[in-house]
Amino acid sequence: MKASINTKAALIVLLSVALSLLVFSGCGQGTQAPAGEIPPPESTEQEPAPEQPASPADTPADAEDGAPPADTAPAVYMTADITPEGLVAVYEALGASPRGSVAVKISTGEPPNSNYLRPELIKDLVQLLDGTIVESNTAYGGKRTSNAKHLQVAKDHGFTAIAEFDLLDADGSISLPVTGGEILTENYVGANFVNYDYYVILSHFKGHGMAGYGGAIKNTSIGIASSEGKSWIHTGGKQTSGFLGGQNNFLLAIAEAAKSVEDYLDGNILYINVMNRLSVDCDCKGHPAEPDMHDIGILASFDSVALDKACIDLVAAAPDGAALMKRINSRNGILTIDHAAKIGLGSLDYTLVRIDD
Repeated sequence: MKASINTKAALIVLLSVALSLLVFSGCGQGTQAPAGEIPPPESTEQEPAPEQPASPADTPADAEDGAPPADTAPAVYMTADITPEGLVAVYEALGASPRGSVAVKISTGEPPNSNYLRPELIKDLVQLLDGTIVESNTAYGGKRTSNAKHLQVAKDHGFTAIAEFDLLDADGSISLPVTGGEILTENYVGANFVNYDYYVILSHFKGHGMAGYGGAIKNTSIGIASSEGKSWIHTGGKQTSGFLGGQNNFLLAIAEAAKSVEDYLDGNILYINVMNRLSVDCDCKGHPAEPDMHDIGILASFDSVALDKACIDLVAAAPDGAALMKRINSRNGILTIDHAAKIGLGSLDYTLVRIDD
């Protein structure tokens, strides 16, 4: 009797289990899943990701006709014609539209140096711009350390005969902020700097006994710096007199001072380098070494870093450029241009556009 009861109980349990399985089997597909369980998605097959448009770097411009990709590097225009006409032509290739009062920054040259850009070469461009030639006093012994002496040099070298001439620091200095610098937090320029709406940095590209080379960046920094500002840069922001300071700090400060000028002008600036009489010494030296390489041309750009880089590359590629490259490298001059690119002054990449072709 006891065994019979156990058998019946087992049958009841089996029947209950069977009914439970039936409720949650395939016939219950329309029912909700038990609490705590996540229903499976309707499909586990993922749709393919939408095709992303290729970036400009990956897609050639006008790909349908096989045209090469557009080059976004800054343009550096070049002519081999080192004449007044060539200078005007390379300027016009930029398509610039200076407005307001235009300053043309040059170096007047330390007498009896004759390597400076001559008035007969720059006259047509300066007068086309209705520009004022500007300069700043030097911070070392020579004939351009005071207003009166410097004005006499400008007259003797013929600059006052072709345009108005202004010493930017004739009335002292003002400070420009330096943003993003590692050496300088401010830069001292002549008080008259703010009197001009647009600057054309017209430089004689050449070597330099301390900086390695002089071009657009140096002419924008030390060139525009007041007398005390020149010492400030030379000493890496330590003092406004003298020249004692670490070499690399000096080179970094050149780039940072140039950036303060360009930041203030907010695009109202362009750069032209004339590559003639390529001495290893600068125009600030009264008795520079005679050039031992051929003239190369005139280059112009809205980007001072690209412009100086193009000039250095042309010297490096020249069969007779070894002496000038030795001077640049012996002073670690490339550090200035590398730092200038690092802090956002310009680009080390460029597209050289030869307007004579």
